[in-house]
Amino acid sequence: MKNLIKRLGESSLNFFIYIGGAFHLFVGTLAQIFIPPFRRKELFVQMFKIGVMSLPIVFLVSLFTGMVLALQSAYQLTKMNAQIYVSSLVALSVVRELGPVLTALVIAGRVGASITAELGTMKVTEQIDALETLAANPVKYLVVPRFIALCVMLPLLTIYADFIGIIGGYIIGVYKLLIGSTVYLQLTYDSLVFKDIFTGLLKSFVFAIIICIVSCYEGFRAEGGAEGVGKATTFSVVTSFILIIAADCLFTALFYFVFP
Repeated sequence: MKNLIKRLGESSLNFFIYIGGAFHLFVGTLAQIFIPPFRRKELFVQMFKIGVMSLPIVFLVSLFTGMVLALQSAYQLTKMNAQIYVSSLVALSVVRELGPVLTALVIAGRVGASITAELGTMKVTEQIDALETLAANPVKYLVVPRFIALCVMLPLLTIYADFIGIIGGYIIGVYKLLIGSTVYLQLTYDSLVFKDIFTGLLKSFVFAIIICIVSCYEGFRAEGGAEGVGKATTFSVVTSFILIIAADCLFTALFYFVFP
């Protein structure tokens, strides 16, 4: 019993230490954003790596998601002779949930892992200590460009994913279910309201903060050589996935049940 209580206490303490450290990094990052010098070149490099380099995989994930969603919903709606509503179902599902969440998960796996591995390698090879020795703030130098780039590019990627997902549903609806092209597009347009688009973009902004802070914090905490970097990268991706799903659940409950 004593060992059990001890392990529970240690786990709880480590949890709050982790939350406090991540929050401290988040506040420090916000503070450093407005302090010169502004590394515009590095910012554009990170925006290219995070946004432009992610376009192909986001395209494939979103296109097939829209197509599969249309096929699965059509299977049930056809039984009720209501397959025309596939367009509304695909549009709402993609814009509200699947677009922001799947894009964030893809970016967390692709970009978040890369950030943690890069910063973790710098940590274990003492490059971050060298920055501090040269009076360079590691948060300003390493975190801020990635933070801004993620907060800008992830919402843009979400808009791109929403569009491609709707196109995937359009392909199935028009060429498989034989719904008229004009009718499909009109029903898609009618089913969407500003709140649906706004909530999806707000979610993606929050997801970007989660991915950046968790990835950078794990990179700064990495220790133990190559094995430690690998563990930090794995933990970073898993933690980001869990927090993204939890945040999505929270925002969905707030926007559509608490404040409808």
